[in-house]
Amino acid sequence: MARILITSALPYINGIKHLGNLVGSQLPADLYARYMRARGHEVMFICATDEHGTPAELAAAKASEPVTEYCARLHAEQAELARGFGLSFDHYGRSSSARNHALTQHFAARLGAAGLISEVTEQQVFSVADNRFLPDRYIEGTCPACGYERARGDQCENCTKQLDPTDLINPRSAISGSTALEVRETKHLFLRQSALRDTLDEWIDSQTGWPVLTTSIAKKWLHDGDGLQDRGITRDLDWGVPAQFDGAPWAGMDGKVFYVWFDAPIEYIAATAEWADAQGLDDAAWRRWWRTDEGAEDVRYVQFMGKDNVPFHTLSFPATLIGSGEPWKMVDYIKSFNYLNYDGGQFSTSQGRGVFMDQALSILPADYWRWWLLSHAPENSDAEFTWDNFQASVNKDLADVLGNLVSRVTKFCRSKFGEVVPEGGEAGEREAALAQALETRLRAYERHMEAMEIRKAAGELRALWVLGNEYLQEAAPWSVFKTDPDQAAMQIRLALNLIRFYAVLSQPFIPDAAVRIMRALNFDDWSWPDGVATALVVLPAGHAFTVPDVLFAKISDESRADWAARFAGQRG
Repeated sequence: MARILITSALPYINGIKHLGNLVGSQLPADLYARYMRARGHEVMFICATDEHGTPAELAAAKASEPVTEYCARLHAEQAELARGFGLSFDHYGRSSSARNHALTQHFAARLGAAGLISEVTEQQVFSVADNRFLPDRYIEGTCPACGYERARGDQCENCTKQLDPTDLINPRSAISGSTALEVRETKHLFLRQSALRDTLDEWIDSQTGWPVLTTSIAKKWLHDGDGLQDRGITRDLDWGVPAQFDGAPWAGMDGKVFYVWFDAPIEYIAATAEWADAQGLDDAAWRRWWRTDEGAEDVRYVQFMGKDNVPFHTLSFPATLIGSGEPWKMVDYIKSFNYLNYDGGQFSTSQGRGVFMDQALSILPADYWRWWLLSHAPENSDAEFTWDNFQASVNKDLADVLGNLVSRVTKFCRSKFGEVVPEGGEAGEREAALAQALETRLRAYERHMEAMEIRKAAGELRALWVLGNEYLQEAAPWSVFKTDPDQAAMQIRLALNLIRFYAVLSQPFIPDAAVRIMRALNFDDWSWPDGVATALVVLPAGHAFTVPDVLFAKISDESRADWAARFAGQRG
């Protein structure tokens, strides 16, 4: 049994996330966590809301709420939606927690003692209209590299180039839109990332097997232009982790807080400590996941994130951990994703364009969305959600293949043999051939899941479902029953076991449907199959079951057209 630590990039607190956000980190992380638990491994799956920085302040002001109350409310809403989508976090924390405050200040103190923090007097943009310094991400303008007109002052989300606000063409305040901007002097703490460039370069080179997307982004930041730059880790804000340690403000940093991108990744560790606190456990319980001198040396740590988060997780957060001089667990594998676009354009939170998590659950159960998003995950290139494709995938994969098989087998058995697994005769050559074909597909499915090749894994799972349907079509127990009811009983007995087999394998992708199948089968053994032959005789003759309700209803053309119009923009 392995020990596997899984973290998903932290969603910002400012509002409900759309499906592109979901498939870019949390959902594939959940798939992997569920699979690893199913295989008997010890898993710690951690996520949290990212609550600091200007986005939270502005969203709270827009909602006319104190920022602390706003964050508490949105955390509860996001946690509830995560449960609605079946995200099986061991803990869903908050970056505003006391644990994260203490750990962030601890890391800053360690980095300072190591000479890796410098005080820099810099010119920073001040908005006269807003009467405040503007954090980098709240200055917008045209990217000098690619021409994108809504680039932020810290990074262009279109080409991912790291920017400074002064790099932008025609800069403006993202708060008021004002172009009345002045450059004023202010002092901040900087993490001397450049001093760790060679160390980080060697560390990245040692990580064999990382996705090309992950490594290429990290190397670009390390070597393009002047290479890895020192990074400001404080901001002139009210809301955040105070720039202090040992209870006293850092000299000259009164009223400043740590930059949200400094404290947010530290919340992975803090959230694990929050988990221990919630379980009534001592610090040793979480430190065994994070400290290599206290048991974490045998942990495999996997991170999931969108490509825009890769630079911070391959460079800035590792610089914090390495620079501390302490034995923290470093990431072993970073699974990064491209973007999911929406119906000919982009998902847009500001324009309300696309499907958001709460809206998705209001029209269809989570498994419909989980299946489509995971089977179309943007792993090797950007992907696109279209309503036509969504309808076709749900109807063909879920309703016609898996759902239809479960319905046909259970209803036929009830009509001919009652709601019990029938006895029947011995399996023959056709059944042996099916078992062999299933065995081949099962091992391929396992390989893809182990390698986090999500679309390939979904393809193998669907192929496993198809094999069962093809068997039933060829065996035709409803016809055989007329002349040889004993053989038909054997075929149905095998098919009922096949349904249980599918429930176990499908649980990481469609957990609610898998549970419904197992409940209908009146069975609670979720053991992963060692081999297909034994898996197909788990349910004994005489075992009682019930016919489940329809697993997946087909999406009509009328519903598809209605939803396409409803989610074209202007979320309300």
